[in-house]
Amino acid sequence: MSHTDPRAQIISLLPRLRRFASGLTHDGHMADDLVQTACLKALERWHQYQADTSLASWMFRIVQTTWLDDYRTRQRQKTDTDTDALPDIEGEDGRQVVERRSDLRAVRAALAQLPDDQRAVLMLVTVDGLSYQEAALALDIPMGTVMSRLSRARIRLADALGRQGA
Repeated sequence: MSHTDPRAQIISLLPRLRRFASGLTHDGHMADDLVQTACLKALERWHQYQADTSLASWMFRIVQTTWLDDYRTRQRQKTDTDTDALPDIEGEDGRQVVERRSDLRAVRAALAQLPDDQRAVLMLVTVDGLSYQEAALALDIPMGTVMSRLSRARIRLADALGRQGA
């Protein structure tokens, strides 16, 4: 893809951007809105993109910055995950379904308790599969910071899930 066709380049990144945004927002509709806003910002600022840099890193940074800019709005709109919003799993033992939903709720709650900077690093590395170096570039932080935030996030998650028995 060429540097002159930003739409095609951005479109190719949409699944990764959506996954990252979903991890940050914990809400599908908010994630979609976040990705849409970030894409619009990227297209409006395409002249600022440097062809010799990673487009993915640039876009991840725009998504995260947009998300952080809207922090107060998100806090007002934040609600707990409703078990009814989870899809029914047909043909399975009801007890297993309840246990899975409980586990999912525990993981989501533990993720929500992480500081924003730790959650962003965790999502980029463990969910999107970025290397530490790629995550550092995407977030514009040193690689050592990525490693320490990731380590702290994993410890906090393990502690929270261990306490909840998940």
